[in-house]
Amino acid sequence: MRLQEIVLRTVRLPLSRPYVLSYRTFTEFEPIIVEIRDDDGRVGWGEGHISPGSSSETRDGGWTFCREHAAAVIGMDSREAKDIIAHDVAASKVAATALITAIEMLEGHPLLTVDQETRLPLLTPFSSSAPADIEREVEQRLKGGFRTFKIKVGKSAEDDARRVKLVQRAIAGRATMRLDANRAYSEADACRFALTLDPAGIELFEQPCRAEDWEANARVAGVSPVPVMLDEPICELADVKRASAIANVGFCKLKLKRFGGLDLLREALDAVHEWGMEAVLGDGLSSELGCWMEACIARVTIRNAGEFNGFLKPNVRLFPEPLRFIAGELVLPSGFTPTIDAHALAAHEIRSERFKLRTAGSTARIN
Repeated sequence: MRLQEIVLRTVRLPLSRPYVLSYRTFTEFEPIIVEIRDDDGRVGWGEGHISPGSSSETRDGGWTFCREHAAAVIGMDSREAKDIIAHDVAASKVAATALITAIEMLEGHPLLTVDQETRLPLLTPFSSSAPADIEREVEQRLKGGFRTFKIKVGKSAEDDARRVKLVQRAIAGRATMRLDANRAYSEADACRFALTLDPAGIELFEQPCRAEDWEANARVAGVSPVPVMLDEPICELADVKRASAIANVGFCKLKLKRFGGLDLLREALDAVHEWGMEAVLGDGLSSELGCWMEACIARVTIRNAGEFNGFLKPNVRLFPEPLRFIAGELVLPSGFTPTIDAHALAAHEIRSERFKLRTAGSTARIN
């Protein structure tokens, strides 16, 4: 199939409440949304949300990557276009993934075909700190059907340890906890925090130290009574292999936007399991589009709570038939393939550019 039209958009999706990470507080998501049509009118969509501070990628750099590669591949066969984009994937993995997954959806990739209703348990973020608030939020999350809570740590080893114990006591064995430092601890603080942990009900300790400091994270894993999960360093198969050689790194967290396509992500998820670890999947910063794609892959790869819960955070939805969320689970109906609400897209667009094949050998760029 030949790529007849590519439309790039950046949209601004306000959040229902601030989403606090160690490196940034989000009040809105600003993903790049890619729309690609072929010469028979079929359409594919892709999403790339670059999170400033999470990696060296920038939003302006991702937009430039999409513009340059859209101009380069318009009019090409879809397979040739994917090869060209993949060749430059290191320049902006998030932007390349948005383009490639849009083409994969256009092609009808089998991983995106839901042949029977599927229910996938989701993790929930947890925000309270004061004892009374912690107790209320625990009961609220449990009532909502959630059985895996993510507790953000990484600011003060002592304060974090006290808070984790309070949450652990309030949960009283009714849910599991994932502790996520978002790379914020020094090695010494991470070790000191880890040594305070009672492993009962704690599934993992995520990314204690800087992504590039493999040695520090390995030393934390060496003293932690719960398995460590690496997140930001896991961007290709070689990273999975390296993680598998570190004692007590029991989990790798993968995100579609870091792997450049559906097949590459599936390959990496399978490798995590083959090399003796457990895979966690999901980007809490994705909108419905990215979460749907990750959920489709999770159907055949993941055995724990998914982290593709970003679609629950904005107060707007891009699908006219929104992703269904029931009692702590994302529900994919049999045969579900999303469409995009053009009005919602237009209402939240902050920039766009269109590339269209006019005649043989001729393209037009329409701002």
